[in-house]
Amino acid sequence: MFSAETSPDMAVRATRPVHHVVPAPHWRACDYRPEHAQAWNAFVRNARNGVFLFERGYLDYHADRFADASLMLWRGAELRALLPAHRLGDDIVSHGGLSFGGLVLHASTGAQETLDLFELLTDALRDRDASRLIYKPVPHLFHRQPAEDDLYALHRLGARTMRVDLSTTIDLARRPALAKGRRHALAKARRAGIEVRASDDLAAYWALLGEVLGERHGTAPTHTLAEITLLALRFSQIRCFGAYAGEALLAGAVVYRYDGVLHTQYLASSAAGREVGALDAVIAHLIDDAADGCRWLSFGVSTTDMGRELNAGLVAQKEMFGGRSTVLQTLALEL
Repeated sequence: MFSAETSPDMAVRATRPVHHVVPAPHWRACDYRPEHAQAWNAFVRNARNGVFLFERGYLDYHADRFADASLMLWRGAELRALLPAHRLGDDIVSHGGLSFGGLVLHASTGAQETLDLFELLTDALRDRDASRLIYKPVPHLFHRQPAEDDLYALHRLGARTMRVDLSTTIDLARRPALAKGRRHALAKARRAGIEVRASDDLAAYWALLGEVLGERHGTAPTHTLAEITLLALRFSQIRCFGAYAGEALLAGAVVYRYDGVLHTQYLASSAAGREVGALDAVIAHLIDDAADGCRWLSFGVSTTDMGRELNAGLVAQKEMFGGRSTVLQTLALEL
């Protein structure tokens, strides 16, 4: 019999084990600081969509031109995502100094967590008085694992496409045969004794590249010689190849090698090189080089004016090597 002071319910409760509720990990966003560089770089190297362009040694080479606004997103004590970014007025741009940017995701991050991360991110950007996020997602070619969760999250948030650039990519596993004109150019290069080889002489190639861009397009390389030399010293993924007639450099390329992708950052040929198909020989060499460990050879974009103008001649040349179209997107999210 229970006393008046001890009810049956109280007795049952007294014999049950006590379960402590573990609080959910706290989400937080923090601004990148130089002391975070080691953790930042380690995360990039293991992320689903990380590329060496996102490492601080690459991002910071042009820090004098971009006001860094990079963010690190945490769940408790665990880093779950990064946003390489800079500030431009009221906009946060990811990233104006790179071909693409976007949220860099932990290897285990799934779709629902990405939605949570974007909620955290947008709140953090509003707290920093940003009015818009300009977002250039990492193209799927460059993913270590599929990582288009961000595109779905941006769609849910009402982001709009503000730019689409057309790039050209060769699927090295299923590449079409070379067009007749390219085969003819390669035959000329062989008859002229053109030799393609890796080169450490960036200065010679930069002189050729600057001359070609200036005369034919009225432009200059995006990187200065000092910048590309610094980056090549920091990252073995950056290499230069040249086509030579004896010791004379006639054409060449600077390439960036990613996990599974070889990208031609710069291509150039002198007038003498065009006469003997020297650049065709460089590209053929790159295709053979990329086939060892890469699925894709990326030629880069052939568009200008926010993607509205297509250089038909340039894209046709790339397609003659078996390239086909992929796109680079830029989206805007009003905050």
